Amino acid sequence: MVNSSLHFEIKNSILLKKFFLLVGLCGVLSWLLPALSYADTSTLSADKGFGVVVKTADITLQDNSYMLSADIDYLLSARAKEALQNGVPLFWDIHIKTLQHRDYFWDTTLINTGIRYRIQYHALLNMYRVRNESSGELYNFSSLSAAQDAMSTIRNFQVLDKALYVPGKRYLVGIKVTLDRDALPLPLRPIAYTNPQWYLSSDWTLWPLTK
Repeated sequence: MVNSSLHFEIKNSILLKKFFLLVGLCGVLSWLLPALSYADTSTLSADKGFGVVVKTADITLQDNSYMLSADIDYLLSARAKEALQNGVPLFWDIHIKTLQHRDYFWDTTLINTGIRYRIQYHALLNMYRVRNESSGELYNFSSLSAAQDAMSTIRNFQVLDKALYVPGKRYLVGIKVTLDRDALPLPLRPIAYTNPQWYLSSDWTLWPLTK
C-alpha cells in the first residue's frame, strides 16, 4: 500500500511538472505571437501595394565629406490617405546611420542622424503642407503626389567626414523610413497598432561607402 501511494504521488508530481511546463510554453508563445504577427503583416503590406521603399542611394565624396543622395517611394494605404484627407498630420522619420564594419564584433555606429517630415492636408486651402521638422523649411503643394515627392528626395546629405575614413576598413550607410504612429491623435493610435494598413515603415537598407 505504501509503495502504491508513493507511486501515485510521484506520478502526480510528474504530471504537474508537465502541466506547468506546458503553461509556461504557452505563455512564451503568446508573448512571441504579436511580434511574429507584426513581422508577417509588415512583409505582407508591401505585397498589398502600400509601404515605403528606399529605391536608390548614391554616396559620393565632395570636398572633405561623404554625401548621400537617395530616392524613396511612399505608397500610402487607403486608411492613411483617408486620415490625411481628414486633416490628420502624418510624421515620417528618415533614419540615416553610418557604420564601420567589424568582423568579430558588432558594427560601430559612427553617425546616427536623420530627417523628420510632417505632411498635412488643409481642406480650406485645398493644399498639402510639408514641413521639414529638422530644418524648419515649409512647402505647399496642390496634390498629394507632389507633396510626397518633396519627402522622397535626399540630396547631398552629409554621412561621414573624410577625416574619419580609415583606409582598409569597410563602411556602410543605412536608411530606414518609419511612420511615427505615436504622433497620431490618441484615439487613432490603437487602430494604427493593430490595422495592417498602418504598417508603412520600411526595413533598413544598406549601401557600401567606398573611398
